Amino acid sequence: MSLTSHSLLATMIGLAIYGPAMAEDATSLHKDINNKHAVAEDQSTNKAIANDPLAMVRGVCIAPKDRKEDTNNLPINIEANSAKAKNNHQAVYTGDVIIKQGTRTIAADKVTLQQPENIVTAKGNVFYHDGGIEMEAKQLQSDLNTKDSQLDDAVYRMTCQAGRGEAEQIDKRNVDGTQFYKMKDGTYTTCPEGNKSWRFAAGSLERDGESPFADLYNARFEVFNVPVFYLPWLRIPVTKERMTGFLYPTLSYGSRNGMEYEAPFYWNIAPNYDLTLTPKYMNHRGLQTTAKFRYLTDFGEGHLIGEYMGQDKKTDYDKRWGFQWKHSGIIDENWLINIDYSKVSDYKYFDSGLDSSIGEREDNNLLQTAEVSYRNTNWDTMLMVRDFQPLTESGQGTQYRLMPQLSSTYYRNNLGYGLDFKMPMSISKFDNDAKNKPTADRITLEPTLTLPYATPWWSVTTQAKVNYAHYNQDKKESGLTDLKDNVDRVVPEFRVNSSLYFERDTSILGSHYTQSLEPQIQYLYIKDVDQKGIYNPFDYIGGGYDSTRLQQDYYGLFSDRTYSGNDYIAPANQFTIGASTRYFDEDFKERFSLSVGQIFYIDKPINKGTDNKETKSYSATAVETEFNLDDNLFLKSSMQYDSSENEIQQGSTTVEYRNGKVFVQPSYRYVSSDYLTKYVNNPNPIIPGTKDKRDGISQLGLSVGFPVSDNIDVKADYFQDMNVNKMLESKVGFTYRSACWMIGLSYNRYAKDPLSKDFTEYDSNVSFSFSLLGLQGMRPFGKSSDDGGNILSYGDPFTLNN
Repeated sequence: MSLTSHSLLATMIGLAIYGPAMAEDATSLHKDINNKHAVAEDQSTNKAIANDPLAMVRGVCIAPKDRKEDTNNLPINIEANSAKAKNNHQAVYTGDVIIKQGTRTIAADKVTLQQPENIVTAKGNVFYHDGGIEMEAKQLQSDLNTKDSQLDDAVYRMTCQAGRGEAEQIDKRNVDGTQFYKMKDGTYTTCPEGNKSWRFAAGSLERDGESPFADLYNARFEVFNVPVFYLPWLRIPVTKERMTGFLYPTLSYGSRNGMEYEAPFYWNIAPNYDLTLTPKYMNHRGLQTTAKFRYLTDFGEGHLIGEYMGQDKKTDYDKRWGFQWKHSGIIDENWLINIDYSKVSDYKYFDSGLDSSIGEREDNNLLQTAEVSYRNTNWDTMLMVRDFQPLTESGQGTQYRLMPQLSSTYYRNNLGYGLDFKMPMSISKFDNDAKNKPTADRITLEPTLTLPYATPWWSVTTQAKVNYAHYNQDKKESGLTDLKDNVDRVVPEFRVNSSLYFERDTSILGSHYTQSLEPQIQYLYIKDVDQKGIYNPFDYIGGGYDSTRLQQDYYGLFSDRTYSGNDYIAPANQFTIGASTRYFDEDFKERFSLSVGQIFYIDKPINKGTDNKETKSYSATAVETEFNLDDNLFLKSSMQYDSSENEIQQGSTTVEYRNGKVFVQPSYRYVSSDYLTKYVNNPNPIIPGTKDKRDGISQLGLSVGFPVSDNIDVKADYFQDMNVNKMLESKVGFTYRSACWMIGLSYNRYAKDPLSKDFTEYDSNVSFSFSLLGLQGMRPFGKSSDDGGNILSYGDPFTLNN
């Protein structure tokens, strides 16, 4: 949970860690030479690298896991053109001196050990490499007695990551056993050699012993060697420990909020508590302040977020605020606690373009819930309270609150004859503010017996259950005369599901594949009982306390539920037949799948809204397919086709071509008007000139991305409502990326209310961003948040292939 890597100039820690490390390692190396009385060997360098004896190590990255051994205790090998030594006086190595110890290499023109002073001096083309960093300097001097070291005119380069810099001088001093580090005129950048786009610099850097902090004086950020901002003093981390201080600032521009500037401040309160305070000034709106408090305790982890704006110059609201609390924890292994509570000052908090980390523009409600669960081998019990903040002008929503719900499930497996038993049960209190909706108290029990049986090629599962529910309903002013004040409902159910698995080898166009065939059949019986006295989603438009119609895709055909929840148990006396086939390549990667299924009714169901039409004896056919060609071309498609009406009830198709940075992803989504009207209370407006006809859903989308050059990338999204032939949302962005910085420019436009009769009102935004690359954990300069909460960005829709 470290945020310290974000701190300003934190990347310069390499100068405090690795620079002194060179002097320290050199001290240990020469001490070993002195103690072991090593004798230098005069030998020529390897013929293969005669022009550069260090060519084999320059720029080489050695993974940290391969550098964990104690290098100081490894054998030392010294190569030099000549060596002279006089006991208790000095030892001098000259001419292409190369010292190797483990993964460490040190080279110089001349290395001298002066005795009895015990001072080691390396002069001329001093080079140091340890696998993670390499340094070049004019001179290195170490006192073996005091362990003081000094490195002059140092230039360093990271070998395992981007990063380089220089320092006029690096000193390490030892006082009473404590080491002090000091750097003079140091710099850091991730730009390559010769690129002066940007760098961090400091007049001096000091570190006290093993302290996780370093103090920088006269710190500055430079662009093309021109200082952009300056801080007289700054404390930064030199380890992974968190610390208090300012984080990287953010500067951006958007047409909606204008120029935005953020200057986050991080407070490391305790090892398990921290607070980030972020004031953000928007010249079109004013000052918004966000505080995020994070904690980790024995009771779990979580965060609290508070947002406040004293005055929003773009709206009529004087004070705007938002709050969120999320918590998750396990206590004594059996108790679980989850809290998710959000609240904002007004219903336009998100769609007014105000940036927030609490919600998004598409939110219709904010969740306010708390759960306490207890789990052991046989019991799973939960007490839940759930409420919503409706983001509507009236402040009233149609969602039902749970005040509260107590649910529990008892499990007992491996009874006699292989039977498994479970008993889900619940007590719920449903409430809402709408006058046209009832409230209710509900009790449910669902004892279930299951008999599973499986072999490698065949499985069969038999299940029997009884669904019992008791309702105590208050009709209020709903006018729903058919509702009963007290209702008891008992629905027995029986289900048998059996599936087979076949496999064969085959070849297509010379390529070997393994094909599987997986037929499946299910018989389902659910007794038809009168449920009109219950406020359910079948008999009442928009009805149901916690129920809605489920998606009837291929896998949904084999479910025993047509509706979620317990408010309506759809009757059934039916067979479901389906099959899947899959093709796997030689690496057993799935390349193609096709699933087809249909329900055949023994007792024809009475379909709501059929206008006395003859009811069908079978359901729509559900088809699903996925395709992956060489990990470049993908297809995912699903459809429900009603052959009796020659109508597609719903369907979706997404195709994608992906090759490196290039991707093209067209998509289409369709839901018929009849399907929406029959099952989910069609939300679309009435078509002008008709009595009550409404459109379904017909949306076309396209996402593309491609490089214009080695440095410029383009990404765009476009979504069109085909019913009214109008754009829903679009976004285009251009990105220029150099070796160490990036500029982004984007334009976003979207319909404010796509469900209105005539959605001609659009909102748009232009944003600009600038980012520094290669700084681990850094927040990008200019990361624009003013995009209207855009939700139509590129997404990988394939679950099978990726």
